[in-house]
Amino acid sequence: MIYRLLFALSEDVSAFNVFRYLTLRTALATLTALLLSLILGPMVIRSLQQLQVAQVTREEGPAHHAVKTGTPTMGGLLIITSVVVPTLLWADPGNVFVWMAVLSCIAFGVIGFIDDYIKVVRRHNLGLTSGRKFALQVVAAAGLGTALVLLAGEGQFTTDLAFPFFKNLQPDLGWFFIIAVIVVVVGSANAVNLTDGLDGLAIGSVGIASGTFAILCYATGNIRIAEYLAIPFVRGAGELTILCGSLVGASLGFLWYNCHPAEVFMGDVGSMALGGTIGTLAVLTKQEIVLVLVGGLFVVEALSVILQVGSFRLRGRRIFRMAPLHHHFELAGWPESKVIIRFWIAAVIFALMSLATLKLR
Repeated sequence: MIYRLLFALSEDVSAFNVFRYLTLRTALATLTALLLSLILGPMVIRSLQQLQVAQVTREEGPAHHAVKTGTPTMGGLLIITSVVVPTLLWADPGNVFVWMAVLSCIAFGVIGFIDDYIKVVRRHNLGLTSGRKFALQVVAAAGLGTALVLLAGEGQFTTDLAFPFFKNLQPDLGWFFIIAVIVVVVGSANAVNLTDGLDGLAIGSVGIASGTFAILCYATGNIRIAEYLAIPFVRGAGELTILCGSLVGASLGFLWYNCHPAEVFMGDVGSMALGGTIGTLAVLTKQEIVLVLVGGLFVVEALSVILQVGSFRLRGRRIFRMAPLHHHFELAGWPESKVIIRFWIAAVIFALMSLATLKLR
């Protein structure tokens, strides 16, 4: 909104013309999100404490996590606010992709909120049943997929699926693209949710992935860069860079209060919203396959759970001491802070690997 106002003034004052540049508005969105998080953080934490919105640890989790019981949760409300507000302030309100990403963030945040609310009311770590949660996620992702297919029918998008390393391999999925969107977005939402188990682990990793997508969005929305890198060009996708900047700023701001020992947890309202948004960014920028690398840490965490459950059901034996993977290393004797920092390093490595695919085609 501010973008439209300030850019309109450029007709009278040429200096305001700088607000047409994505890089400047992305930087401003990042700073706005960061300041918003830092300013609202204490108020949100106090409100959650007064409302007794407290974390209930899993009974099957590591025993030493019992000390975390009672820590305010649902801090994801702060994250969503710090992402949505700066995005709407600095992004072009006429850009349909921005609205899709924002609505996806809110939709998955609502699903997480319902899950958290049930946990808080029941004073138990079980919220929505897995079936109901999955059904709601599928509906939200299917809505996004349907909107994109309809947009493709108007020539404003494409239902092609791009593969890294193969610049000519881009099969058109047509209406089956909706299924691809469901797999990517729902998978991303749940992968981030599984990673959210240690103080600062998920939000720090999301910040790294968001910074990576800022580069991908900018490249995808710039026709010259897209042609040079032989990646799909999506007109208008560059505006999503501002959303990515908001994600980075919100992540840094929330990490201030979520670093070990955490003063507040994001809850499912935060992890679902963040995961759903990252998956949506991947779909909108035609980087669905590359998401496996951008969010490599989330993929590994999710795979550890799948392998653990599969192995126990088929063989009656566990592969890891505990899943997700970060708990395995905790039980192996690594201090929580060491697990977090080493996993962040892994997230950075995955991010660099994903950026390398831009030219290896």
